Amino acid sequence: MQGKYLTPLGVFLLLVILFIAGLGLNPKEVPSPFVGQPAPDFSAPALNAADAAVSRADLQKAPVSLFNVWASWCTACRQEHPFLMELSRRGDVPIYGLNYKDERPAALAWLHRFGDPYVTSAFDQEGQIGIEWGVYGVPETFVVDRQGMVLYKHIGPLTPQVWEERIMPVIRQQTEGSR
Repeated sequence: MQGKYLTPLGVFLLLVILFIAGLGLNPKEVPSPFVGQPAPDFSAPALNAADAAVSRADLQKAPVSLFNVWASWCTACRQEHPFLMELSRRGDVPIYGLNYKDERPAALAWLHRFGDPYVTSAFDQEGQIGIEWGVYGVPETFVVDRQGMVLYKHIGPLTPQVWEERIMPVIRQQTEGSR
């Protein structure tokens, strides 16, 4: 009779332990299965020129590139945008965009209003490329090397602190290692 109550109690305690452990996780540090792996191949129309294409090969033109997933409807994207503009002006690394689940006129108007930090943006209206890259929210930013390998993934808005503490060390390691 006592065993009848111990099993549910054990399951309950296990769930409580898992819940408490989960509270300590940082959702911005969810490991990406793509880090250290080849970036998913893609080809999509360019946002600003539907007859032109953007592909993974574009990301491989420099020793290291950023691939920033954004949308005009994204509040956090607006928060990170001034920093992306600063990065673009500095020219440390080329920034490519993936306009995710958006409407072309809205995205173009957004870039016209706030500035365009991207070399070019792929237009992913249906979100299929985002799915292939493991995107589950915007903004997300990937660091990709010349071989098309994903070196790092950041979830959430880029900030100067994230740039200096997380992304620049990855870029420095890559650029110093390729000399």
